[in-house]
Amino acid sequence: MRVVIADLKGTRGFVNKDTIVGGFGSRFQGFSWTTRWIERMRKVYQNVPSLHSGYLAAIFKNAGHEVVFTNGPVVKGDVALVLSSIVDYRNELEWAATAKRRFGMRVGLFGAMATHAPEVVAAGVDFIIKGEPEEAAIRMAAGEVFSGVVQSLPINDLDSLPFPAWNLMLQKRGMNSFGRSIFPAGSAFPILSSRSCPEFCTYCPHRITAPYRARSPENVLAEIEQLCATYGKTYLIFRDPLFSEERERSVAIAEGIIRKKLPVEFECETRLDDLDTNLIDLLHRAGMRAITFGVESVSPITLKHVGRRPIPPVHQKAIVQYCRQLGIITHGFYVFGFLDDTPDSLRATIDYSIELDSAVALFKILTPYPGTPILKQIAPLITETNLEKFDGYTLTFKHPHITPEQMRFLLGSAYARFYVRPSWARNYLGLQSQAEWIRRLDEYTHKQQVANEVTFLTSHGSKEASTQ
Repeated sequence: MRVVIADLKGTRGFVNKDTIVGGFGSRFQGFSWTTRWIERMRKVYQNVPSLHSGYLAAIFKNAGHEVVFTNGPVVKGDVALVLSSIVDYRNELEWAATAKRRFGMRVGLFGAMATHAPEVVAAGVDFIIKGEPEEAAIRMAAGEVFSGVVQSLPINDLDSLPFPAWNLMLQKRGMNSFGRSIFPAGSAFPILSSRSCPEFCTYCPHRITAPYRARSPENVLAEIEQLCATYGKTYLIFRDPLFSEERERSVAIAEGIIRKKLPVEFECETRLDDLDTNLIDLLHRAGMRAITFGVESVSPITLKHVGRRPIPPVHQKAIVQYCRQLGIITHGFYVFGFLDDTPDSLRATIDYSIELDSAVALFKILTPYPGTPILKQIAPLITETNLEKFDGYTLTFKHPHITPEQMRFLLGSAYARFYVRPSWARNYLGLQSQAEWIRRLDEYTHKQQVANEVTFLTSHGSKEASTQ
């Protein structure tokens, strides 16, 4: 059987799919000078293949089938599996319709959109894989023919899965680019050492498809060894929502990398309260060069209302500062639009992002994704009917305290205030200079930016805006 696996390049802006926001994907489209610059940089620096596509390719290959990968062109096969997303599902359905019409192929969808909103996409394909797709792919590779909605059960023993078959998906050796410094990695690959998330944040889609499970350190190390043997020095992006959730396991992985002298650098995502200086030292010796983490909001009350455990700011600042001393890039995530938010609370969160002073910051807008608990709470407020605008950067519901115009302005202001300051460039480049001119210019740009915020917000109905 000739199996086509389609992980289609997104349309309009910078599109991320697969494990991004639990697989729904995101679309970043610049709307100001700063955000357009960030969009261009993300297109250049963030270019890695789809994890689930890699796993499916390996499953079918190991079962003796021919596997063809495409990120756009419609290619001939007996059956096609298309990665689905909420931000690009019309493009994905159009590809499916063309494949069916041109080659008479059977086409199925897998991914978050197929799993949590099958009613939106089912009419355009022959079958839907609902859930993590590997269990269904194993059945399909053994000869089962699917139609309609097919439940794919989570595989509890993740060590039983083959490693992703990147060689079937890459046009040339080391084609992937990724990095959070000015020098992107050449051979970069995503890796999952665990799946799902044990936390209970009501807005997060990472935990809604399947329960939390983890691979053994030995299995993870075997995959890393295989990548190094094939591609040489490798950059790894651990896609686990909480890489250091199980400290002993993350320690074992790091110690294994050091013991085996594997030529890797890597980044991971975790909670800052799962880190201390001893663990950071070990991970750094193993090759950790970047770490991503969620801050979301400066308000602990807001976080508690959405099921997120607040982390003391003192600890956050200590971890970020320690990482900076070691040359580790820190990347903080922030979410605008929680129901408790007001224009002034968002401005306070922007202030805190600058005070925390991570090397990189990503600001997004709360999005009630299908299947998340917060959707039930926000459903009566939803005003957006175009699901592709559930992209992480568009206000899709009537917020009780913030207008769409205010939200868009504050999102743009967050990026401008964080990145358009001399001290950001100094920190990002790893410079230690404390020159007085940098402090003075920071103060000047801050005053101008805050004045612009006050002018806009007061002219657009906000009674809270202040110059503090």
